[in-house]
Amino acid sequence: MIFRGVIGSLCLALLASSAVGQTVEQRKLAPKNLKIAANEEQPPSDPSERDKTPQAGHGQISQFGELTRLTFDISQTVPVLAYVLADPKRAIVDLPEVNFAPDPLKDKPGPAPRPGQSKAQPNAGTGVIAAYRSGLFAVGKSRIVIDLKDSARISRAVIEKKDDNQGLRLVVELALTDQATFAKEASASLQSMAKAAPDAPKPRAPAADEKPLVVLDPGHGGIDAGAHGANAVLEKDIVFEFAKTLAARLRQEGKYRVLLTRTQDIFVPLGERVRIARNAGADLFLSIHADILSDGSGVSGATIYTMSDRASDAQAARVAEKENMSDTFAGLDSKEDKGGINDILFDLTRRETRRYSQHFSHTLTDYLKDHMRLNKNPQRSAGFQVLKAPDVPSVLLEIGYLSNDKDLTQMRSSEWRDQATASTARAIDSFFSARGPAEPAKKPGPPAKAGRANGVAPVIQ
Repeated sequence: MIFRGVIGSLCLALLASSAVGQTVEQRKLAPKNLKIAANEEQPPSDPSERDKTPQAGHGQISQFGELTRLTFDISQTVPVLAYVLADPKRAIVDLPEVNFAPDPLKDKPGPAPRPGQSKAQPNAGTGVIAAYRSGLFAVGKSRIVIDLKDSARISRAVIEKKDDNQGLRLVVELALTDQATFAKEASASLQSMAKAAPDAPKPRAPAADEKPLVVLDPGHGGIDAGAHGANAVLEKDIVFEFAKTLAARLRQEGKYRVLLTRTQDIFVPLGERVRIARNAGADLFLSIHADILSDGSGVSGATIYTMSDRASDAQAARVAEKENMSDTFAGLDSKEDKGGINDILFDLTRRETRRYSQHFSHTLTDYLKDHMRLNKNPQRSAGFQVLKAPDVPSVLLEIGYLSNDKDLTQMRSSEWRDQATASTARAIDSFFSARGPAEPAKKPGPPAKAGRANGVAPVIQ
């Protein structure tokens, strides 16, 4: 393979030991270690009722003295798990899969939120609640994330009969508490998650005759909608359609194996996206996004980002900061592990990976300019968490900006999407091809590397 063939199996054990940490979406929360409010109703006994996905209405916030209450009408009783997290302060409510009604104000266009800040929902800003969001969090699991203005405890999280006995409602009640108590409860939540975390699996060693594996990563998903454009256009939907179209094209050509980090509207944490690529033995990782800039609707065009410890410019730093808040937005503890392996082999592997990433960035830019408008500074770099795999060349492609009318119109066009994905596929071909007569000839080949004969890159079989 073009990359793993260079690095070889020499550092496989080292890379496995340094695998990106598991994230809490895959960790089963241990009920005995978390504060769980028992439901006041028992689950229905009729199996046919249990098989139906519960339906929930819009959330409503109200205040009763020192209590702040968030309620949702819900069609049936489900288990409720509620706990708090710090940095930033949030209350989390985990449920089995529930279909929440679209919020009439949630998807209205507006300025992009600052990192860690969500768009306001109806009645948000009442009592201790700053804002909330709800949606699919993992397969068979939904989540409500409540941003808190101050330290609070969960006094109740239950499904109960409505006051008129005409149906059920989910009730989450929050009460102010002191900082020390809040910190203690948030710490207990994290400890419970850590105890339930599985061991990180080792990356798979690929067979020598396998086709190259391209992992496509449509950003955001589920509870994390990403940027909001005009006419209720969501980033998660735009990039998912682009990724599906590109995947279909690559599979049809038959040159590659293709894997998507998500195949439905579901949340996938940043670390999990990296883990999916590494464990599958990816040869290339392409994360796809469509951001929004509140301070410049005139900014437009595709931008290609690579990983670097220092951002190439202020805009790249802002984009990375916002994208790196995805886990926090979905209610995860996103403290980054500042440790690492100070090993010369590991460092060489990471450097080699970044060289290949930069090469693909150049190649992709060269091909996209034929069918896509590019940003005036199309190649940038910053510390994106999703690009941190030490052994997989990784690039983040912003296909455009939802805050720009021309970009938004383009990204919603199936004709444009076909042309853009065709150009992207050609760039992937060039990245994996051997140096030599190229079509078109103007496209660059891989950079020269030690160990190549006549500057020819290893060919993936």
